[in-house]
Amino acid sequence: MNWSFQLYSARNFQPWEGVLKMLGELGYKEVEGFGGVYDDPKAFRAELDKNGLTMPTGHFSIDALEKDFDGVRKIADALGITLLICPYLVAELRPTDTAGWRGFGERLAKVGETADKAGYGFAWHNHDFEFKTLADGSVPQDHILAAAPDIGWEMDVAWVVRGGGDPLPWIEKHGKRIAAVHVKDIARPGEGLDEDGWSDVGHGTIDWAGLIKALRAKSAAKYYVMEQDNPNDIERFARRSIAAAKTY
Repeated sequence: MNWSFQLYSARNFQPWEGVLKMLGELGYKEVEGFGGVYDDPKAFRAELDKNGLTMPTGHFSIDALEKDFDGVRKIADALGITLLICPYLVAELRPTDTAGWRGFGERLAKVGETADKAGYGFAWHNHDFEFKTLADGSVPQDHILAAAPDIGWEMDVAWVVRGGGDPLPWIEKHGKRIAAVHVKDIARPGEGLDEDGWSDVGHGTIDWAGLIKALRAKSAAKYYVMEQDNPNDIERFARRSIAAAKTY
């Protein structure tokens, strides 16, 4: 497998030239982009090429996707991104009921149509809030996926767990729509206190060996992307995570 790395994890460990060199040396073949690396796509692509890395997936805000798709397309083409991913909805804009979440799903569906016509894949990336129960007992993720039946899903497994969900039934139900996976781990009780409760992959509480097996069997995921939202040592996280992942 070509393990990928979400560059957001390394945003506090600059310069990017050093980060990309380290990732290439550790055996990563792919990275996933986010807004912080899009300022000079041509120059960043040169650094990727230098270190034997590609960027097949990238995160773009809902605003950029809806209001400046041409700008998104230029960045994607310069960096080699073929799967566009919408990663987040800020708290103040999140709906509070079923109708609102279906409406948001319909917005994503329209972006998906635009992306498809332009030759790109498109997916939604979850956090925890999509799995928090609404007043009627349903969860937002169901409404998003139902209202946007043709888009993919980048499943962030650790956020599913933090939201109170069990990843396995979601993989069983929606596996064919899972285009990418965020491989992230949750620290054991009392650990990771200075890393927002996250862990190096394979050193936390998530059964990644079992989940990778299920994802390979039941999902359409092409990209497995290492992420840690707030690591205190980027080299340690990147090194220990890929070492663990290679055993799965």
